[in-house]
Formats: sequence, C-alpha cells, structure tokens
Amino acid sequence: MGVFSKLFTSRPVARSGDGGRRIDGAADLDRAIRSAGTGTASGMSVTADTSMRTAAVFACVRIISGAVANMPLHVKRRVDDLTRVDQTDHPLWKVLRKKPNGWQTPSQFRRMLTAHLLLRGNAYAQIVMSRGRVIALNPLNPDRMEVQQGDDLRLVYTYTRRDGRKVKLAPQQVLHLVGLTLDGVTGVSVITYARESIGLSMAQERHGATTFRNSARPSIVMKHPKQLGEEGLAFLRASLDDYRQGGDSEGKALILEEGMEVDRLSMTAEDAQWIEGRKFSRSDIAMFFGVPPHMIGDTEKSTSWGSGIEQQGQGFVTYTLEDHLTCWEETIARDLIPDAEMDIYVRFNRRALLRGDSKARSQYYQSGLQWGWMSPDEVRSFEDMNPRPDGQGHKFNAPPNTAGRPAQEKDDDDQSPSGD
Repeated sequence: MGVFSKLFTSRPVARSGDGGRRIDGAADLDRAIRSAGTGTASGMSVTADTSMRTAAVFACVRIISGAVANMPLHVKRRVDDLTRVDQTDHPLWKVLRKKPNGWQTPSQFRRMLTAHLLLRGNAYAQIVMSRGRVIALNPLNPDRMEVQQGDDLRLVYTYTRRDGRKVKLAPQQVLHLVGLTLDGVTGVSVITYARESIGLSMAQERHGATTFRNSARPSIVMKHPKQLGEEGLAFLRASLDDYRQGGDSEGKALILEEGMEVDRLSMTAEDAQWIEGRKFSRSDIAMFFGVPPHMIGDTEKSTSWGSGIEQQGQGFVTYTLEDHLTCWEETIARDLIPDAEMDIYVRFNRRALLRGDSKARSQYYQSGLQWGWMSPDEVRSFEDMNPRPDGQGHKFNAPPNTAGRPAQEKDDDDQSPSGD
C-alpha cells in the first residue's frame, strides 16, 4: 500500500496521547496543512474559521458585515457638477441591487465578502461578462486564491477549484476587495495580528468549560470532627455523586452524618483574575476590529471613546464603517465600471444609518426643509412615501436669512421708509 493510500484511509495515523493529529481523508489533510503556522503561545490554533467560535470575533464580524450588507447601494450618474441622478437602467443596478448571482441576494453577497475581508484581509468574486456588461458576480473562496504581481506590475490570479484544478484569472475577471495592505497587492488579515489575543480568549473559554465540566473548583468544603475511614469516605463519595446527578434529588437538602459541617467557599483570587482576563481579551479583540466595546456587550468603559456611548457609535461610523464603505465603492468603480463611463459611480446611502433613530431623523429632515436644501418630496422619498398629491412637494423653502432672499426683495427692504 502506498504512502498516500495509507494516509487517506479512515484509520487514524496518530496514536492516542502522542500529540499527533488524526487524518481521516483528503479534506482533513487540507485543513491540517492550512492550519500550519497558526499556533499561539496559549497553545491554541487560531485560523479564520476557529476564531469565529470566539464570541467577540463573531460579534465584530457580524456587526460590520451586517452594516455593509443592509445599507442601500445606489448606481448614480453625474449630470453636471451639481446634479446627480439614479441610473436605474444601468446593468450594474440589477447586479448590485437585485441579483448578484444565481443563488444570493445583494445583502447576502455583501455580507459574505465583507466577512472574508475582515477575516482574511481579501475578498474575491468572479466577474461574469456578456457583451461588455457585467451580468453576475460569483464569490470565490479567498483561501483558494493566490495573487502574484509580475515584473510588469500586472496581477495574475490563480484559483484552485474544488476538484483541485488550478485556473488562471485575469484582473479583468476578478472583483478584488483589499483591506489594510502592506505590499499594495493583498491585504493583511486581522486574525494574523490578533492571533495571540484570540488564542488567549479561546484558551480561557476552554479552561472555564473544563473547570465546570470537571467541577474542578469546589463551592463548599465539608469538615469532619474526627478521621473519616475508607469505608465512610467511599459511602460519602457515593452519596454526593448520587446527589449531584439531580433527578429526584434536585432541590432537596443534603443530610450529613457523624457531626460533619459545611462551609461555603467564596470566589478565589484566581477566579476573579480569570474573569478580568476574559473582559480584557474581549476589549482587545474589539480594538483590533475597530468596534466600540459597548457594541459587543462590554459597557464598563462606555466613556473611553468620546463622552459616551453615542459618541462611540459615531466614532464607529466615521473611523471603521466608512473605511469599509469606501473600499466597496472604489473597488466597484475600478473593477466593474468601464473607463468610458466616467460619469457612472456607486455610493452607499449613509442616511440609512439614521433609520433606527427617529429623533435624529426628524431633526435632519427639519433642518433640510427649513434651510432649503431638501424638498418635501425628497423627504417623503427617503421614508419610502409617494410625492405630495397636490404637486407642490418639489418646491424648496427659502432659508430664514437674507442670504437666501432674492436681491430685488432685499433692495426693496433697504428703500422702505424708516418710520422717522
């Protein structure tokens, strides 16, 4: 039997307790190779997939990818320096707003690629063209993509399919979202630089789970006035094991014999340090992703960014979410819009962030109507309402100052009698 035949058999190749790893097939071998070099000082193997089992990492990825996925994305055309209109007849409108491919919705597609960007530093999608127009975007597994830059500075994409065959893709065939990059070609993964913090959190979770599973930390101590013999010790242990099993004994009192006493143990310093360590790991991971701690459940330091939670939320929009929105907009403009259509661009509707705050939304509309930079019909369109039935909703109000009044009106006021 050959080496690979032995390797791909269902029998384990690692003996129990020797520190090896069981390989059950080609899929397990592929995962083992990909996880090489992902060890940490805590002894945990941290990859993009295993890190998602950490609550803080999952929460950060869910929050950022969800915000990008749910924000409306518009295809617009520049009419002149001041006028912009929605280009609903453009082919990209259907791809980005209705059906990016044959099985995903637009929000699913953007959420998936944003998660790839956060966990791997890169996100890829195959561009399907027909008659010079983009008709579909098929997401690609970033773990199976290799990007190389030649001496002529051209990029070459090599993608490994599920059947193992490698396919060369030209830059014109790939939508490539790049996160923080050090070489200008591929992005770096947050997991790579946050590996120790994530590994520490994973080790703490495993330690806590093991402690509770094995009841390693006793909550009570029993005192016997005299020496307890082996027979009495065995009887007491059997009684306690039966009591801890629950069932009919659940909620009943524990009866002790031979004058035994029970003392309750308070939380030890090690327990308190373990809890504080978990809180620190959670805040540390949130810092790597740029998410305010209160958004993942850590409200103890709500004033650490700005003067309160509201300022932290605004900071998240300005310094974290805006970075991802700009990445999407510029990448789409580079990879999906031909150079001949320089007047076409895409833009996320940032106003959608006000949806959850009715007071802020009302003040925003009131300011726009009062100062004349929004019309009633525009306000109604933002709320998914039809124009005013009287046909007057397109008119703009004059701002309440002289700067917005017609020149003739101001001249008439200046020549009016003073009343002396």
